[in-house]
Amino acid sequence: QVQLVESGGGLVQAGGSLRLSCVPSGSTLNVYRMGWFRRAPGKEREFVAAITWSGGVTNYADSVKGRFTISRDRTKNTVSLQINSLKPEDTAVYYCASRRTAGSYSVSGDYDYWGLGTQVTVSS
Repeated sequence: QVQLVESGGGLVQAGGSLRLSCVPSGSTLNVYRMGWFRRAPGKEREFVAAITWSGGVTNYADSVKGRFTISRDRTKNTVSLQINSLKPEDTAVYYCASRRTAGSYSVSGDYDYWGLGTQVTVSS
């Protein structure tokens, strides 16, 4: 069992930055990949970014490349999502997720554990 707790969301003006954090606890020895997803109002949850826990290999959705950076610090047991140049369309609840096996990094159904999410609101 892995518990995930997100933090760092908030209200920010367009063009601003935020840093989201996710702290996994519990049995993290079996975590292969950590991911960030988001759900905007009235839309389905979508993939944002992912990173392998051991090797640090990253993947991004095309819509966030160049603006979002995912990283992990295994010594602090934290996964972070740095979001720059925020746009109003980035407004969403951002979720951290983990999965135990390799395979798809962008399919939400393949992730095993989820946090409760943190709200990001970008004003124009």
